Amino acid sequence: MRKQTIGNIGYQVIMILIVILIMFPFFWLLISSLKFEKDIISFPPKIFSNQYTFENYIHVWSTIPLLDYIRNTVIFAGGVVITSVFFDSLAGYAFARMNFKGRTLLFYMILLTMMIPFQVFMIPLFIEVNKLSMLDTYWGLIIPRMTSPFGIFLMRSFFISLPRDLEEAARVDGLNEFKIFLKIMLPLCKPAMLTLGIFTLMNNWNDLLYPLLLTSTAEMRTLPAGLALLAGQNISFYGPVMAGSVISLLPLLIIYIFAQKYFVQGMAMSGLKE
Repeated sequence: MRKQTIGNIGYQVIMILIVILIMFPFFWLLISSLKFEKDIISFPPKIFSNQYTFENYIHVWSTIPLLDYIRNTVIFAGGVVITSVFFDSLAGYAFARMNFKGRTLLFYMILLTMMIPFQVFMIPLFIEVNKLSMLDTYWGLIIPRMTSPFGIFLMRSFFISLPRDLEEAARVDGLNEFKIFLKIMLPLCKPAMLTLGIFTLMNNWNDLLYPLLLTSTAEMRTLPAGLALLAGQNISFYGPVMAGSVISLLPLLIIYIFAQKYFVQGMAMSGLKE
């Protein structure tokens, strides 16, 4: 019992240290966004300061069109989440439940695209979007990301775990394949859909290169792209950049806090089965 107690205490201490290591960069970011510039760049660096100010947040709001950046990010990331979750669910259901020729080969080909870096096809993507006259538009940002290999893989893994008796009973009742998906299967996969939605939201909300590639005007910039331009124009001023980073981080943090249990449940129930 004594060894078990010492082991539990050691485990808890290690977990606390890991949490501190993970949370420290976020804490440093928040504290630094409230510091004066001289305190941020002081050497040796200090975690706390004698004085704090909200001037960095005021500077961000007055220097860049932050509300426009937030609006563009919400429309872009939100549109991608809605469309990606729906189409990935359709594709995942087809690969998990429907028998058609070349199903396995096609699924593995989709998985192989996960190994291709974005930098490889960014130029062909730019040319294609430009030819379609969708540069600097919301549709130009949303349509290329309306589905993803990871989303198809995640939803397929979840649908495989569901019992086949459900769809067989639905077919006996006269439902076609799409109605079985829409009325029977889709309501059962809410945890997996929320999990995919959180992943998709985080990836697109924080993405810098993709929106920067497909937008050219300040009115269409997303929040990460706008903050990157702010950092480039004011390279010696770190306080406003950190304040903007805190503003960009807060929505994701709030969403994750409230959706955490569904996120964990979706990962556990999907099982990532082959």
